[in-house]
Amino acid sequence: MLKLIEHPTCFPVPEGQDLVIEEYIGRINTGTGGVSIARLKSGEGWSEPAQTPEFDEYTLVLAGELYIEDIASGQTTVVKANQAIIVPKGVKIRYSTPTSGGADYIAVCIPAFDMTLANREET
Repeated sequence: MLKLIEHPTCFPVPEGQDLVIEEYIGRINTGTGGVSIARLKSGEGWSEPAQTPEFDEYTLVLAGELYIEDIASGQTTVVKANQAIIVPKGVKIRYSTPTSGGADYIAVCIPAFDMTLANREET
């Protein structure tokens, strides 16, 4: 049976973060645990704490630039508009948009995103 997703649900983010997460498919909007698909919009100067997720994340940048720091190697990859990146589970990373004017991107997580599976460090 087909299921039309008429609108996303805004995923809660910590107060003061310049980030909007609109979940189309996932644990909150559709009760789907196997995969999540969300659109994220971050402002310039935004960053998340380091995390070691227990899910694979596939990210497509629609506009702007998304910085992804691999904590173990110290290497930062800049993903620009019309580029994508695969971040495998178990890699300690940090997402940010420090100087790019922000980013608009789609994130697909398998299994679906869950804050307890993100394993974010305390700030």
